[in-house]
Amino acid sequence: MTAARATLTGLAAAASFGRLTRCLVAVLLAAWLVACGSSGPAVRGNLPPVAESSRLGPGDVFKMQIVGEKDLPEEYEIASDGTVAVPYLERLKVTGLEPQEVAQLITKELKEQQILQRPVVIVRVEAYNSRKVTVLGEVQKPGSFPYAPGLTLIQAVSQAGGFNSIASLGQVRLTRQTQDGDVTVVVSADAINEGAAPDIPLQSGDRIFVPQRVF
Repeated sequence: MTAARATLTGLAAAASFGRLTRCLVAVLLAAWLVACGSSGPAVRGNLPPVAESSRLGPGDVFKMQIVGEKDLPEEYEIASDGTVAVPYLERLKVTGLEPQEVAQLITKELKEQQILQRPVVIVRVEAYNSRKVTVLGEVQKPGSFPYAPGLTLIQAVSQAGGFNSIASLGQVRLTRQTQDGDVTVVVSADAINEGAAPDIPLQSGDRIFVPQRVF
C-alpha cells in the first residue's frame, strides 16, 4: 500500500508539473505573439491614397506673363486672404485654383473690362509655400513643415526633430483631408522603423499626432 501511495503521489506530482509547464509555455507564447504584433501592418484603419494637387493657396508664388506686355512685373505672391494684385485689374481671388484656371480668370477679366481684346496669359508656379504637413505631440519640435511630393511620415517626424523619450511609437495618429471629410488612422512607427512595414507617403495638409506612452 505504501508503495502504491508513493506511486500515485509521484504521478500526481508529474501531472502537476506537466500542467505548470504547459501554462508556462502558453504564457511565453502569448508574450512572443504580443512582441511580434508590433511588427505587423503599420496602418490600422483605411487611409485614402495620396491625392496630389496643383491648386494654389496663400503664400504660393507664381510667374505671370501677358504676351505683348513686356513692362509688367512677372512674379506674384498670393496674400493670406487668397487674393493677388494683378496689373490693370483689382485684386483677384485665386486660392484653390489650378495655374491654368488662374490664367483663364485673368484673361476673362482683361476681356470683360475691355483692357485687352485678345490677351494671352501664361502662369507658371514658382513655389508652393502653402503646402505643409503638421507634426504635433511627443516630438522634439512640434509645428508645421514644408511639404514636397514623396515626403513620408518618418521623414516628417525627422523634420520635427524626431520622437522624444515618452512618445508612443505604436499609436501615431495620421489625419488626412478628403472630399468627404477628415480620415484618421493609427500608424505603428515601430513597424516602419523595424523594416516590417513600408513608410507612409504623405500629402499636403496631413496632420500627425504622436501621443504619450502609457507608463
